[in-house]
Amino acid sequence: MTDTAMNRALCATAPARLLSETRTVRRVSMIALAAALVTPGVAFAQDAATTATANPTAKAQVEATTTQADPTPAPAAPAENPAEAVAAAAPADENIVVTGIRAGLASSAKIKRQSVLIVDSVSAEDVGKLPDVSIADSLARLPGVTAQRLEGRDQRLSIRGLGPDFSTTLLNGREQVTTGDNRGVEFDQYPSEFFKNVNVYKSADASLVAAGIAGTVDLRMLRPLDQGKRVLAVSARGQMNGIDKLNPDGTRYGYRASATYVDKFAGDTLGIALGVSATQTPSQDERYNAWGYSGAGTDASPFLLNGAKPYVQSNLLKRYGGVATIEWRPSDTFHSTFDALYSHFEETQILRGIEFPLAGQLASAGTAGGTTATGVTVNNGFATQATFGNVFGVQRNDYNQRKAENFSLGWNNDLKLTDTIHLNVDASWSHADRTDFLLETNTGTGFAKSGAADTVTVKQNGNGTYTFAPTLDYTNTNIFKLTDPQGWGNNGNQQVVQTGFLNRPSFKDDLKSLRANLNGEFSDSVVKGWEVGGNYSQRKKTSAFTSFFLCPPGGGTNCTVASGSPTSSTVPADALLGTNVALGYLGIPQMLTLDPLYLYNNTLQSAFDGRPSSLVRDNVVLEKVWTGYAKITLDGMVGDKPLKGSIGTQVVHSDQSSTGQIASVVSGVVTIAPVKQTYRYTNVLPSATMSVELIPLGFVKIGASQTMIRPRLDQERVTQDVAINPGNIGQTPAGLFPVFTSTGGNVNLKPYKSTNIDLSFEKYFNAGGYVALSGYFKHLTDFVDPNNSLPYDFSALLPALTPAQQAQVIAAGQTIGNVSTPANTGRGEVLGVEGTVSLPFKAITSALDGFGIFASGNYTQSTIKYASNPTQAITLPGLSEFTGSGTIYFEKRGFQVRANYRYRSSFLAEVAGLSANPTYRTARAEAILDAQIGYEFQSGVLKNFAILAQAKNLTDRPFVTYQDNDPRKVNDYQRYGRDYYIGITYKF
Repeated sequence: MTDTAMNRALCATAPARLLSETRTVRRVSMIALAAALVTPGVAFAQDAATTATANPTAKAQVEATTTQADPTPAPAAPAENPAEAVAAAAPADENIVVTGIRAGLASSAKIKRQSVLIVDSVSAEDVGKLPDVSIADSLARLPGVTAQRLEGRDQRLSIRGLGPDFSTTLLNGREQVTTGDNRGVEFDQYPSEFFKNVNVYKSADASLVAAGIAGTVDLRMLRPLDQGKRVLAVSARGQMNGIDKLNPDGTRYGYRASATYVDKFAGDTLGIALGVSATQTPSQDERYNAWGYSGAGTDASPFLLNGAKPYVQSNLLKRYGGVATIEWRPSDTFHSTFDALYSHFEETQILRGIEFPLAGQLASAGTAGGTTATGVTVNNGFATQATFGNVFGVQRNDYNQRKAENFSLGWNNDLKLTDTIHLNVDASWSHADRTDFLLETNTGTGFAKSGAADTVTVKQNGNGTYTFAPTLDYTNTNIFKLTDPQGWGNNGNQQVVQTGFLNRPSFKDDLKSLRANLNGEFSDSVVKGWEVGGNYSQRKKTSAFTSFFLCPPGGGTNCTVASGSPTSSTVPADALLGTNVALGYLGIPQMLTLDPLYLYNNTLQSAFDGRPSSLVRDNVVLEKVWTGYAKITLDGMVGDKPLKGSIGTQVVHSDQSSTGQIASVVSGVVTIAPVKQTYRYTNVLPSATMSVELIPLGFVKIGASQTMIRPRLDQERVTQDVAINPGNIGQTPAGLFPVFTSTGGNVNLKPYKSTNIDLSFEKYFNAGGYVALSGYFKHLTDFVDPNNSLPYDFSALLPALTPAQQAQVIAAGQTIGNVSTPANTGRGEVLGVEGTVSLPFKAITSALDGFGIFASGNYTQSTIKYASNPTQAITLPGLSEFTGSGTIYFEKRGFQVRANYRYRSSFLAEVAGLSANPTYRTARAEAILDAQIGYEFQSGVLKNFAILAQAKNLTDRPFVTYQDNDPRKVNDYQRYGRDYYIGITYKF
């Protein structure tokens, strides 16, 4: 088939929506380009590599027995209630009842002590009650674990300095998909009431099929046959934001309710656990965002604020869900467990604010309509005050909504074939759907700076933000209209009236897995058991994006200025909310407050966004993974010292592929081509872990392993956005004036790989509690450089140009252009040390019975370098050099009170940048104080009834980022305020 015929076929099959704005499609040899860009060995060829991953949750690793009834069984004997375990350790003449935080800490200490792996855990204080508001809150108190706050909630977890892209999350030992954009699980999707404990494994084992190189988080639901009694527990809690609602259509009040039922039947051979939960969580955010700074930082050329975007934001998170577990053990030879989880998640964000272009638009020679700066006050090279003239502000009334559903099913069957051999088969399915509705609406004084200009005086505050003193009345509808105040709208070919914009991304993440393993025991040998198994998983992530320009009604086509689309319209009276929002925290008295949904549904007209950069976002990433593993477990004496451990290997064969499109535009003509690529590789991942009890209750644990984790899913996409710039033809040097460039993903990415050494010293006390000191070293290879760029020969695209242009390009040597695509060019090390003290003060003196502390600290440093800049180490996202957490508590006779303080030093935070794309900025160190007080009635008609009051972020610590390692250059300042909760619980 000729190129012409191929391109006719291509254009015939192109989706109609992609061509809705294209009058004529130039038939370019995009198929040739697609084939060239994705052919291994040309631009993105990667060789298969070997690395290692592992897993730590089978009972064999905890109790040195090969009996297994779960893909990753709980690492401590679950049948024993932690409160009963602590009580049993007390002297016989004492009648004590241990519940709440003391029981939870005792259970976590038992898990840590009995595991041969290096693990830290959070255990429920009672049925349906983890110790904090969310799972992420609880995990952020563990050594080496930190959380970045998003919308005021702990979300992005980093383990030992490595962010969420480097760890995996399991549910009952099974890998889970996410409602997020990539692999990192958003813990908001899981109600904390559903979990018995959460384990964070920091060393590896061959039977852990889906592990991360930072760590593995395993969420464990309770097992009904392990419960001693029937349980029916209900709880309800109210919430109030410390900041009053910032938007008239927001709320500061929320609630949380849950119920749990656990029972056993048929002679305790059949167990059922059911849980339901409903949550409505509000938050109020005072937001400030700077557009950066211009100037040289001298008195003659001080740093000036380029512009700012202050907002008030009201969020409301609604979530309801349910879990069910059916456990059946009819005999000693068969055990079956079925788990189901469903969660529906809906979050609404209302944002209102004003964008002020300032020094970034200063008037200069050849720049029309620029701003002016007078009255500049300079302090140490920084402009702390200035008055800007000719400012055209953009008022924003935005509405964002995210809806997501999460399903998880798992069925595990364990069959005892002989006295020493078990067959275990586990099947699971995890699925997530998410859709976003991201609506922006704009008002201003006129189209493209044609209205009344403002004069704005800015003055720097002590916290790095600025106050703004405008002269215009931003609530006056006679001045402000629905328009594109800056004239920013452009569809890639011509100017459009962008009075608003709508993004409608949707994601589907689906994972199916089937696992089987045989395990057995040896007798009279330090080699206690063996295990061999295999796992097949198939994960499919579908990302679809649709976006629209929104413009005033009344004529024109596709919102273009040239077609006669109105450049502005009056604000309809029905869109006014009647109460105007104040941005008083930054000095702005009021702004025009509209209902953005009314404008979208009744006023604005839409035009499909057909820019190539928008069209190529749709993609599918498919991963098929075959894993085989074998290991032996050790349990015996070395000299006179007890030894436990395991030695094993995984072999992982991966088949990853992606489908999508390559798009380009030249002379206003959009051309697309479908493309698909597949890449296959195999990794071998050895691991070994040992635990030696050198002194009574004193352990030395060591682990050595190779692990891997796959890149971000959006980096594995095949799509490419090709740009052709005829204006650069014939200009020299060719490297500075490329005619062809391309940006996209790389299907041929290999996993990050890490060679790990982990060492831990742990001493447990007879009276309860422990101290632990751990060190870790990771040698990382195939580290992905997301900004990698390489030269590429675009000769296949020459037919897009005229013959005369082709001759000029060839003569100027401009067929070579840059392709920006992620690549495995980085390598380096991460090392650190962490310590933990869990101490009930009764171990010191009985006079302090009920008091105790749990404290941890961590130090991490890293040196990661890319091949493109081998002398400059990068900063790892999420890594704080120093972190620490401390909880002090008192709990006795039903009364409990505790306070927790956590600290992390500055770190590289992931935040939403332009068009909601992720970007990284340095976040200031932060310290957060939480506290709670409660009482559970011990007798009488109110026995088992408890009341609780909690407060979060008592320090009212904001989230702050800055640029250029200069804390004065604040980029983001987000104040969430304090949150207060009061709740009740009753257990029947």
